[in-house]
Amino acid sequence: MIRVLVADDEPMIRAGVRAVLATAADIEVVAEAGDGHDAVELARRHRPAVAVLDIRMPGLSGIEAAAEIRAGVPDTKVLMLTTFGEDDYILQALGGGAAGFLIKSGEPEELVAGVRAVAEGAAYLSPKVAARVVAHLASTNAGALAGRRSAARERVAALTAREREVLALLGSGLSNGQIARRLHVVEGTVKAHVSSVLARLGVDNRAAAAVVAHEAGTIPAQPPQT
Repeated sequence: MIRVLVADDEPMIRAGVRAVLATAADIEVVAEAGDGHDAVELARRHRPAVAVLDIRMPGLSGIEAAAEIRAGVPDTKVLMLTTFGEDDYILQALGGGAAGFLIKSGEPEELVAGVRAVAEGAAYLSPKVAARVVAHLASTNAGALAGRRSAARERVAALTAREREVLALLGSGLSNGQIARRLHVVEGTVKAHVSSVLARLGVDNRAAAAVVAHEAGTIPAQPPQT
């Protein structure tokens, strides 16, 4: 059973998330919080497998709460809920070690898939979020998008063929176990490949590697919506 903490300052959003997760037999919501401080306290008390956090909350933001949860309860993975227009916050959370990002207006199936993915140690980057992040990273000047994509393709090209396969599957939200089954290798081999991919791309976590994969065109991304 995947034990989940849900934190959002809007009761209707919390109720909606709880209702969606209740449709999955392998997921249980064990606690709810209306602000970041309560989220951190409840995470320490219940030690859930996954904390689903609104990226912006009063008092202690979702980004700050995520950092405290990752420091105090390292086994708890963080899945951030965001809306369009919060690209700067997404980038901050990405740097802070969040394992996944979902758009609040996304499909219910994405929420369940995201919780399962990060619980298994995978990175889950909604295609809509990925498209927004890639576009936002390039928004400072007109030629930046092409430049970033070219640079990402060069970084990915420097990987071995097997590492590129692993990156593509990692960017699609697969866990190490799922990648191992897909490639017909043992999980320890996948872990070694993932560590090598992160080091060679110069990123700190799987979600950041997924962004590079999207920039390079390794993962098909949906067009950003407004």
